[in-house]
Amino acid sequence: MNRWSRAGRMGRQRGVALIMVLLAMALVVMLTAGMTQQQSIRVFKAGHYLAQQQGVSIALGAEAFARQILVRDYEEDKEENKMIDTLDEFWAMNSAVLPVDDAGVVEVQIDDLGGRINLNDLVTGNGQVDPLTKDRLTRLLAALQISEITVDVLIDWQDENDQTISAYGAEDGQYLSAEPGYRAGNQPFASVTELRLIDGMTEEIYQALAPHVATLPVSGLGINVNTATGAVLRSLSDELTDAQAKAILEKREEEPFENLQDFLALPEFAGLGLTSAGLGLQTRFFEVVSRITYDDRVVNMVSTIFRNPEGEIRTVRRDTGQKNRITKEPVTISEG
Repeated sequence: MNRWSRAGRMGRQRGVALIMVLLAMALVVMLTAGMTQQQSIRVFKAGHYLAQQQGVSIALGAEAFARQILVRDYEEDKEENKMIDTLDEFWAMNSAVLPVDDAGVVEVQIDDLGGRINLNDLVTGNGQVDPLTKDRLTRLLAALQISEITVDVLIDWQDENDQTISAYGAEDGQYLSAEPGYRAGNQPFASVTELRLIDGMTEEIYQALAPHVATLPVSGLGINVNTATGAVLRSLSDELTDAQAKAILEKREEEPFENLQDFLALPEFAGLGLTSAGLGLQTRFFEVVSRITYDDRVVNMVSTIFRNPEGEIRTVRRDTGQKNRITKEPVTISEG
């Protein structure tokens, strides 16, 4: 009886030991599987990061390509002694498509910013409202049939005080009541996309307004009349009609303006008292829009470029958060 009892106890002990071994093996398998999964995630993240960085590097190369085009444009204008920037120049007409080995495609276009109204001209460095820019922005909103926002909210967004300029303005009180709350900028616009934060702004209004305004870090450059949109032309006078703005665009397409006197002498401006204040023929700021498709990933970059009167190029800022900005007819550029 004792012998069988001892044998039973030993059998149970061996069974418990076997279970413990199996549990230990299961634990090892689970830990190994978890480590393998974590390692796979790390490998995936590292691969994604490297591919993303490769895409950014290619985008910087696309920016350098566009900078060289702007340098060449300046040199050609200087040779021809015609220092004007127009929309029929090589840089402005199309987007360029450049193949990258067999793994990707680069799309890049250069957009003019000189033909837009600079929102940062609205409030001067000493905090005063510039009446010329205010009037033009007011007329621009009217030309675009935008009534939901006023120029006053744009002024309040930039000025340093917390008092609304009028009943149509907006300061911290309105913005802090939003969900989530935020404060007015109280400084110049850093990007046109900042307009989305303005009180009363909708995506529809933003899409209508954005192509006609800019947020340049330098004030007082004026509007390039050779690249201004029809709506911006209408902002020059209360009495200028849509039909007259279209007629000016047609004349400009036939023959760009080489001096402001010819522009101001147009019959559409007769009797309007328009002067050359805040107008010009050259563009100093451009946007280089790049979209890189590489290794099944897409990288977008919008670079703001400054070209000084001597033709020197400098990148002012870069933004990788904007998508769907390639809009011009593509032209493929071969390696040759």
